[in-house]
Amino acid sequence: LALKGSNYAGLLERHRIHTKSVEHVVDSLRNERIEVRLVKRREYNEETVRWADAVISAGGDGTMLLAASKVFDKFKPVIGVNTDPERSEGHLCLPVRYTHAFPEALQKLYRGEFRWQWRQRIRLYLEGTGINPIPVDLHEQQLSQEQYSRAHINERFQDQRSDVSGPHLLPVRALNEVFIGESLSSRYAVCSVLFRENFKSCKPSFKFSLHRASYYEISVDDGPWEKQKSSGLNVCTGTGSKAWSYNINKVAHQAVEEILKIAKKHGSLNMPLNTELVQKVTNDYNESLLYSPEEPKMFFSIREPIVNRVFSSSRQRGFSSKVCVRSRCWDACMVVDGGTSFEFNDGAIASIMIDTEDALCTVLLEE
Repeated sequence: LALKGSNYAGLLERHRIHTKSVEHVVDSLRNERIEVRLVKRREYNEETVRWADAVISAGGDGTMLLAASKVFDKFKPVIGVNTDPERSEGHLCLPVRYTHAFPEALQKLYRGEFRWQWRQRIRLYLEGTGINPIPVDLHEQQLSQEQYSRAHINERFQDQRSDVSGPHLLPVRALNEVFIGESLSSRYAVCSVLFRENFKSCKPSFKFSLHRASYYEISVDDGPWEKQKSSGLNVCTGTGSKAWSYNINKVAHQAVEEILKIAKKHGSLNMPLNTELVQKVTNDYNESLLYSPEEPKMFFSIREPIVNRVFSSSRQRGFSSKVCVRSRCWDACMVVDGGTSFEFNDGAIASIMIDTEDALCTVLLEE
């Protein structure tokens, strides 16, 4: 760990803080004579979810996403507790004041001082030729690119459902987002060149970095299909609009200032240009990217689209109720909430949409 530049003592301290917070939550529940089953990541499965009346995730947003991924009962609450607020933002968790005062949260739940929040989730249908509807769980393994591709191949041969042409409803719901793209956008390619010297042939090889864009066709809200090449496609929920999607689309104060200066130079801006105006425009635009987790709509983002006489991108981002994608990729994947991956290569078609029956039941405590 030291050779990797990690601080062992610091890691041990973070582990101690997390463990202490978990113990606090468990003890608080048992003091109220609530039956508790404490399971770690690899022990968390569908049987455990069926046993529970409610699921409490103890960790950060990633742990909350994992906990939610196995809950399909619309009326089974999932509550997140941020066990280390100094290192985790915890957007999906209870306010940080309850990390060390969980009995207070329980009392509010008993008194009904909360409201249910139904976070909408995305469902996915997969169809087409050569599809593989069996997922690879990225929570379970840290894979190199070669291992990642091999894992998908192994899953295909282990299950006969790979012959299904669909539409096949995938066994996962996205609370944050779905990302589609080539597994590795920049990889090494090997080029062999034949030379002749003194009538002897030699065949040296050269390695160079090759950018591989994601190639697909997309249809938004049953509109016309459009060929696109880009760095990938992100489709998020209202919950996910504060996460990766926001960071893809937000504009910086500097960019807004430079655009307004150009507008002023062309006589299109008649008001004085100052820091307050730039900040207001920046904030207004960035806030327009966010929406309620309970709204049954999605927001799609095309990352770095390539636009030329062959490929277009009529809409780089926008709200939608349905997005369909036909893959033309070589080694692509469709990743759900950064934890579950599906192979998504040439011939596969994904239909991405929201069904209110998939909503996740969470709570908002009254302050």
